Amino acid sequence: MKKTIGRREKIHLPKWGLKNVTAKIDTGAYTSSIHCEFAEEKIENSIPVLYFKVLSPNHKKYKSKVIRTEDFTEKVVKNSFGQAEVRYKVNTKVVMFGEEFEAEFTLTDRSKMRIPILIGRKLLRGKFLVDVDSINLSKKSQK
Repeated sequence: MKKTIGRREKIHLPKWGLKNVTAKIDTGAYTSSIHCEFAEEKIENSIPVLYFKVLSPNHKKYKSKVIRTEDFTEKVVKNSFGQAEVRYKVNTKVVMFGEEFEAEFTLTDRSKMRIPILIGRKLLRGKFLVDVDSINLSKKSQK
């Protein structure tokens, strides 16, 4: 059965050390995205490795943690202005309603947006219905 979520939700990204971070639900976006100001690709032992930091230093949940992954690709994405841009795409776990889901996030500059994390259709499909009149239903369900 699909769970109902609001237009904004508190999510956990445990692999990245983030708890109760606000995410905007966007049924117009296919892929989820997260704010990133630092991303650097290096070659280690002939293997491409991506180092990156999520959120902005002025965000209250910012950890200044450099995340390392070999599990990444580059993807062409149309931004909110309809322009194509190349972004890194990384995988991690997302926790909502106490359940863990595998998710893909593109790393992008969301500094001009109020909410640094956007949850798109790919994560929502088959799992959630969106109630645009509500917020934080995932958090409220755990009380």
